[in-house]
Amino acid sequence: MTDLLKFMMNRLGFFLISAIFVFSCSPEGSKLVRNGSAGGALGTSYSIIYLSKEEQDFQKEIDSVFDAVNKSLSTYLPDSDISKINGGDTTVVVDKMFKEVFELSKKVYRNTDGYFDPTVGVLVNAWGFGPSPSMKMDSTAVDSLLTLVGFEKVNLTKSNRIKKTDSNIYLDFNAIAKGYAIDRLAVFLDEKEISDYLIEVGGELVGKGENRIKGKPWVVGIDDPQIEEGRRLKILMQLKDRALASSGNYRKFRIDSVTGKKYVHTIDPKSGFTKNGNTLGTTVLANTCGEADAYATAFMAMDLQDVLHFLDTTHELDAYIVYLNETGEAQEFMTPGFKDLVLDPNG
Repeated sequence: MTDLLKFMMNRLGFFLISAIFVFSCSPEGSKLVRNGSAGGALGTSYSIIYLSKEEQDFQKEIDSVFDAVNKSLSTYLPDSDISKINGGDTTVVVDKMFKEVFELSKKVYRNTDGYFDPTVGVLVNAWGFGPSPSMKMDSTAVDSLLTLVGFEKVNLTKSNRIKKTDSNIYLDFNAIAKGYAIDRLAVFLDEKEISDYLIEVGGELVGKGENRIKGKPWVVGIDDPQIEEGRRLKILMQLKDRALASSGNYRKFRIDSVTGKKYVHTIDPKSGFTKNGNTLGTTVLANTCGEADAYATAFMAMDLQDVLHFLDTTHELDAYIVYLNETGEAQEFMTPGFKDLVLDPNG
């Protein structure tokens, strides 16, 4: 494993989600073949299971999707489109992937009143959670960097070029790109007329159909956010025809070597400071993984009551939130739609 891969894996901010695959023969399932692909991509691991009537090998096409996402959106590759744009190149004509991620980001930015903001990357770097060197942060430094934050300061022109009000504005789509990559893989499998699959990249998932070899739904497990080392499943749930993504601070933080102060990776784009709030982690169900990814990130930056109000007024999302109450005790919140999918561990 390269140092870059190790670093990127340490950057991941989410509940780790385990896809649980159980296969056995059944009258219907005996007609199907379990195909799979697994490996490393986007700084993490991935696993893709898809069922078909015959053996299939889509590894080349899967690799191509990951390569295309990296070329367009990776801030860790100096020759990617987004890195060129961040470096001041105004001649870059962005591709379809970049455009789709940009437009989805604008939607979530507006819907969350700016709590999902891809221009927060300059602060992510400064606080020591990005590819660039960290800075000594105080209120003066934060105020200075906040002048470069605000997604309304960036536009996509009709010629598919990025126009920024300040050339130093830094774009970072890492909080949505992984989910978007999963969506592109799902589109590919749909085009191949695969009706049953489970795609997992770095703990984020899209499930379609069911595990027809077993004759049961796809089942996934969500890790307990209070376990900083090792893993323990918090809940098991079904995942069918929806996408799931999570965000949390319990594994992604750094300790100042001088002061011993803990800094979490969630950055509040309003204040510019790290958000070490009472929300331990969020898991979001949506129609696309890009949306789930973005909203899970935003919910970690928002105050809990604002998140609960948001969920009460939207019908597009379901969510599971683990948080600490006033006395420091862990509590759970689930929307009704999410709760309906949770499995009884004794069942």
